[in-house]
Amino acid sequence: MELVDRQLHLDDAAGPDGLTGGRAYCRALTDITDDWVVDVFDAALADHPLESGRLALVAVGGFGRGELAPHSDLDLLLVHDLKAKKAATTLEPLASAIWYPLWDSGVKLGHAVRRIDEQLELARTDLDSATALITARPLAGDDDLAQEVIDEGIAQWQARREQYLEELHSRVRVRQESAGDVAYRLEPDLKDGHGGLRDVQSLWWARSAGLVLQPEDQVALDHCYETLLRARVALHQATGRPGEILRLEDQDAVADVGKWDHADHLMADVAAAGRTVAWLCDENWGRVVAQVTDTPDRPVAPGIVLSSGEIEVAADADPAADPTLVLQAAVAAARHDCRIGRATLDRLNDVVEPWPGAWPLGATDDLIALLLEGHRSIRVLEALDQRDLVARLLPEWEPVRSKPQRNAYHRFTVDRHLWEAAANAAELADRVSRPDLLVLGALLHDLGKGYPGDHTEVGMELARTIGPRLGLVPSDVDVLVAMVEHHLLLPDVAMRRDLTDEVTIRQVADTVGSVEVLDLLHALTEADSLATGPSAWGSWKEGLVTDLVSRVRFVLGGGDVAEVTWRLFPDADTLALMARGDIDVSLQSDVITVVYPDSAGTFSQIAGVISLHGLDVVSAQAHSDEGGMAASQFRIVLPETAINWRAIQKDLGRALAHELALEARLHDRARTYRRRRRTQAELPGPPSVMFDDEASSNSTVIVVRAATKVGILHRITKSLSELGLDIRHATVQTTGMEVVDTFYVRASGGGLITNEFHRKEIRRAVIHAVS
Repeated sequence: MELVDRQLHLDDAAGPDGLTGGRAYCRALTDITDDWVVDVFDAALADHPLESGRLALVAVGGFGRGELAPHSDLDLLLVHDLKAKKAATTLEPLASAIWYPLWDSGVKLGHAVRRIDEQLELARTDLDSATALITARPLAGDDDLAQEVIDEGIAQWQARREQYLEELHSRVRVRQESAGDVAYRLEPDLKDGHGGLRDVQSLWWARSAGLVLQPEDQVALDHCYETLLRARVALHQATGRPGEILRLEDQDAVADVGKWDHADHLMADVAAAGRTVAWLCDENWGRVVAQVTDTPDRPVAPGIVLSSGEIEVAADADPAADPTLVLQAAVAAARHDCRIGRATLDRLNDVVEPWPGAWPLGATDDLIALLLEGHRSIRVLEALDQRDLVARLLPEWEPVRSKPQRNAYHRFTVDRHLWEAAANAAELADRVSRPDLLVLGALLHDLGKGYPGDHTEVGMELARTIGPRLGLVPSDVDVLVAMVEHHLLLPDVAMRRDLTDEVTIRQVADTVGSVEVLDLLHALTEADSLATGPSAWGSWKEGLVTDLVSRVRFVLGGGDVAEVTWRLFPDADTLALMARGDIDVSLQSDVITVVYPDSAGTFSQIAGVISLHGLDVVSAQAHSDEGGMAASQFRIVLPETAINWRAIQKDLGRALAHELALEARLHDRARTYRRRRRTQAELPGPPSVMFDDEASSNSTVIVVRAATKVGILHRITKSLSELGLDIRHATVQTTGMEVVDTFYVRASGGGLITNEFHRKEIRRAVIHAVS
């Protein structure tokens, strides 16, 4: 029976509405497959009957659990009690008569033929063989023999529980580290990721070895397992192939097949299920390895005790009367780097009411103390959130819970990103005068992402509402709102503006208003970027932001802005080359510097050669002197493989001498270039060109947004050059699939671009170049 035939049988059985549940579909497909495999077995046995001995076909793995997805492997064990010599001659043709029809159908078959004692001996030393028997089931042949090997396998598992649990826990940790978190990956591994299907199965196997799962844990695991299984079935159906990784380009189709109304809701459900599974897995495995002691309870705060390595609310304390106990327990758990006891979590879940109004006295201090514990607070916050306690204290939190961001730039869901940002901010607390506002600002800065509209504007309103409820004085609320409003100010200016322009420094100084706010935004920028992902923070970006902050700090301290407009490029060596009229091409670390006779279009040619060699530019600067020489500097992203610098130098020399067919070569490269996979769910919008007349005192600033593609910087700068523009400074920022390029330009006569017709033609040319 081909896979398509089984699918047709399943469709007929399901009726017009189909089967949307994970388990329902898998069970139905398993039943159909059972009938088929049994027919194959019976036919093989009829053609190759046994003269003596017993033989049974056992379903193991996902087939044994009754969880066949459309393209799952079919795992079968042919177990017997024949003697070795007889088995070799008798079973080979019989086994082949079973396996070959299954192979011929296109099924990926996992199979084994073993004596019952061989199977049990293997299970003693091989974890996969041992766990396979726990959920195995008789399929065909001698049911007594099949049940015997299953029962013996389970008894052996229980007898060797300590060995198996230790090995199973070790295997869980290794797998989780390699596959990443289901909840936070842009493309989660539904099976092997931390919080995936295998984590649930591991807990079920551990339960067979004596691990006690609380009834509510079992209910939660079953619910999450159904969600993940439903997504896995839909993934197989949508792609028509086996697979466990829910790739970005498949998520829309998977949502449609799985009957989610939007891919965002699919990924939110997967993230929520993954988080709960991961937490329950960590909680229960943590209790397996924890050493229970007989030491008496030790008070660590009023109403809070440390008991057997866990934080508990004391028996005589009343969380209903003193709601701050929830945060006091959280602070204690973070400070002692331990869990809040499950009994306490359940007790708090039962009695803590929502806090819609002003917070109880002392609660804000407790929240700040918790956040200042840094990364030790995250596990505690996760535990509180698993019992819905975070949203009860802060109702505005609910919309960001498990909200996916669905792009490669952000590695966490919105809520986890905010916790990570606050934890990073705590590590920078000694750099600011108000650590309390720093961690609160980090916790709230992206809260608006859970609501419709611009997340910054919405976030400002949320901060204005939340601040007074926390008991902050009006001036502190204003600072908190400013942190939300300007949390992207420093990185955006540092990476998109000319830091040597007086207007840039003056505008930032006027916006932040004080050194205190500047320091808070500086620390928030680093904390936010580190929490965003590995591509959001590096030495280059850190240097730019630090440089901007030092210049602005000088002005806020009363200094003259003219004294902080020094240029880092060109340096003395470059100026000397220009003075001598030398042509020079050099590479130092990730910076390419070219000195050349000044002529129209040269900047564009250099950018084109760099792109031709597969290098991405992140910023560029240009300078020319009255002697007819110019210099350009390009900062590039260093590739993983070595740069062929000799070839780049040669092509740059040819381009400067007008001996390189650059346009044709770039066209050929773009035609043969392997397109990058999508890295974000929402595709970039149409290209745009914006003129900013307030951003510079001596240049017109043009900001171009467009989808990234091969040679885009070359195309843009060529179009600007053809319209007589002189590029003085340029920054190139690539975020996901979009570039935001900023150019400081002057007209050919050295003036600003003020003619409206000229501006329209510039916009027309640039849009044409990037489209």
